[in-house]
Amino acid sequence: MTEQTDVVVVGGGQAGLAAGYHLRRLGIEHVILDACAAPGGAWQHTWDSLRLFSPAAYSSLPGRLMPVQEGQPYPGAAHVVDYLADYEKRYELPVRHGVRVAAVHRDATFLRAETDRGDWRARAVISATGTWGRPFLPVVPGRGEFTGRQLHTVQYRSPAEFAGQRVIVVGGGNSGAQIAADLTGHAHVTWVTRRPPRYLADDIDGRALFDAATARRRALDEGRTDTGGVASLGDIVAVPPVRAARDTGLLTAKPMFTRLTATGAQWADGTRSEADAVIWCTGFRPALTHLAGLRLRGTRGHIATDRTRAADEPRLHLLGYGDWTGPASATLIGVGRTAREATRELALLIR
Repeated sequence: MTEQTDVVVVGGGQAGLAAGYHLRRLGIEHVILDACAAPGGAWQHTWDSLRLFSPAAYSSLPGRLMPVQEGQPYPGAAHVVDYLADYEKRYELPVRHGVRVAAVHRDATFLRAETDRGDWRARAVISATGTWGRPFLPVVPGRGEFTGRQLHTVQYRSPAEFAGQRVIVVGGGNSGAQIAADLTGHAHVTWVTRRPPRYLADDIDGRALFDAATARRRALDEGRTDTGGVASLGDIVAVPPVRAARDTGLLTAKPMFTRLTATGAQWADGTRSEADAVIWCTGFRPALTHLAGLRLRGTRGHIATDRTRAADEPRLHLLGYGDWTGPASATLIGVGRTAREATRELALLIR
């Protein structure tokens, strides 16, 4: 059976909900198809101790401030899940949970979304699937030889399962620093990074990051010098647990090893470190396999965009994948602005 609507939104996390909010305000018929069985997007699958970089008031979707989490200046992931579930319900957004979109195809004047629960034909599609579903693992010599446990950020939950073990945490970004800090005191941690860790100033949080990303986009749009945006400030937000581990000397990074061995890692100078587990905090790539049939990717796998609109398919917008789809668009506070711009452009297309 094929159903029809004006806009299909693929993904019911923060970006998909922000799109739904603005589509609803514009009176555009739409449906939000979400592979997750319950509300909350990727936030319901993160590690237990994860916290936002910003206070609740600066972590809100359009129309509804996130409530303060009592006793916590920076809300935890479970609080975000509750907020997103409430947001979905409050605005009566047409989310269909447990529906996985396998592919999007052109269908005459429509786009057709093939799902495991039937197809949808729409005049436009907003892809808002994020990156959590596509973890990146680097090619490292010996990775297949290591006999211990290997997992990615997406599979890490709590330090309890690594109690007393020797754990190598790979990655110099926020997830690497946070997970390494989370494990200190529970496991014997070796934190490795490709370059020395770059901490943002201790007083910088998500508010400043959003402002920096916005200023960079404005400068580029106006033809001025690139400010460098968030990358110019550093790689790691010094949230309280990271700051505490760093200041007590428990969070000291080693250079990246040259290879894994059967029982651990080896560095260029011949130094070895035994390990029971390696946690790869090595980032993500946009989850865009459902768009492969549209043949929009360039030689490097990137879909060219004009802000959020796909350059070669005006009926498709990409929302929430990072700065290439809008300043800070992969954040709660940042995605609202780009969602508003995308839905306004679609309103002109549809009407």
